[in-house]
Amino acid sequence: MDAQVNKTVLQNGIRILTQKMPHALSVSMGVWVNVGARDENPAENGLSHFIEHMIFKGTRQRTAFQIAKEFDAIGGHTNAFTTMENTCYHARVMNTHTDTMVEILSDIFLNSVFDPREVENERPVILQEIRMVDENPDEYVHLLSGQNFWGDNPLGRSILGSPENIIQFEAEQIKTYFHRLYQPDRIIISLAGNLAHNAIIDKVGPAFDSIKPGNGIPGRITPQSRSQVDLHYRQLEQVHICLGAPGLSITDPRRYAYSLLNTILGGNMSSRLFQEIREKRGWAYTVYSFIASHVDTGMFGIYLAVDPLRALEATNLVLAELGKLGTVPVSAAELQGAIEYTKGNLMLASESNENQMVRNAQNEIHFNRIIHLPEVLQKVESVSAAEILALAQSLFEKKKLSLTLLGSVKKRKPFEDILYS
Repeated sequence: MDAQVNKTVLQNGIRILTQKMPHALSVSMGVWVNVGARDENPAENGLSHFIEHMIFKGTRQRTAFQIAKEFDAIGGHTNAFTTMENTCYHARVMNTHTDTMVEILSDIFLNSVFDPREVENERPVILQEIRMVDENPDEYVHLLSGQNFWGDNPLGRSILGSPENIIQFEAEQIKTYFHRLYQPDRIIISLAGNLAHNAIIDKVGPAFDSIKPGNGIPGRITPQSRSQVDLHYRQLEQVHICLGAPGLSITDPRRYAYSLLNTILGGNMSSRLFQEIREKRGWAYTVYSFIASHVDTGMFGIYLAVDPLRALEATNLVLAELGKLGTVPVSAAELQGAIEYTKGNLMLASESNENQMVRNAQNEIHFNRIIHLPEVLQKVESVSAAEILALAQSLFEKKKLSLTLLGSVKKRKPFEDILYS
């Protein structure tokens, strides 16, 4: 089902993965770095994301305009993203333009100059991005929920950084951080599509082999989650609610049952929360559960937005649904529906070379091997109702839950009473 993934390790430790998909008309490439916001100290918070912006702002050979123009000229799409633990610079082009894509992505990653003038130009852009989150309550409540759940640990900070930090960052500080943390053993180059592995190695290898190893990166500190109710009053039409529970790490063997539990509770339109809160009662337009997994820990979350008069009642209903999952095994039909939904998503995603590029890189980062789709499907199919029951019992203890509310709610005690009684 999966095409073979070829792997070459350069002398400095950089790993290059390619997956040939002969029927694809395009090629996707990502330069991944196992470094993210979690690796920053408080004074550095926001640097990883700032670097993501600056990578596209000029090299020794190209200006920012030339980078954009050359990608546009080949009909390509390029972007980047920063997470708590990774940063990725990626692009997708028609396979006839693979060499051009590889050359441009290599240039911006290896030869960015971090021009002080470009830093000054980009600073207000990032400040605007921070304001956009602050002014969007359904996004902002997730940031507040992370702060509430993880406390002072880097996982509780914004990936974008604070305005105070962004205002102070200078070009030399950004460049120093880049060279200190972007070390070869943290870099993976992943490509998927209509390509030839050896041709990619010939193109990528000599350029990336020039990166020298550094002195090591400080280890990540595993946080203890917090359990408390956190209110943020704001005059809004809705109350935005995030409930957090301890979750699983990315590599936990129970991750397949975890995924199915998420699907059953709030992962699709037939899920329990969607049906109970939106379809049966009409209390919310948006309600869902989600998973935030990291290399050593995680959070299971639930989000909904309701009328302020319904906030307490809706929260209580969510808690009741969590209680049911830890009390009564899911039915055979409900479990099978979640399995088929998950399998369908996985198999549809496997047809996209962009998804395969991402999947291969993440497998290499977290497992140091490619986990092929048939193995994943077999693990999903083997999950039992008893496993989901046991997992719900271990995760959804009331004394371990955190609750974050943003909107026209002033009284904390009623929510504490239903959460911890």
